[in-house]
Amino acid sequence: MKTLKFKTNINCGNCLAKVTPKLNEQSGIESWSVDLEDPERTLTVETTELGPDDIKKAVLKAGFLANVK
Repeated sequence: MKTLKFKTNINCGNCLAKVTPKLNEQSGIESWSVDLEDPERTLTVETTELGPDDIKKAVLKAGFLANVK
């Protein structure tokens, strides 16, 4: 299991609601969370199979950006 961390522009609960289906449907993600209290809105993903580009693409499908920290 590896932990990937990303700086995002997911700013609020409504943003989180838009990205949730995209991350939940992505196979290979064991768990994920976004820290909305963090100024960088850090997305943390636990995965065994996926790389950073896979996560960035899933977030982009929801209309948001994710940059590897």
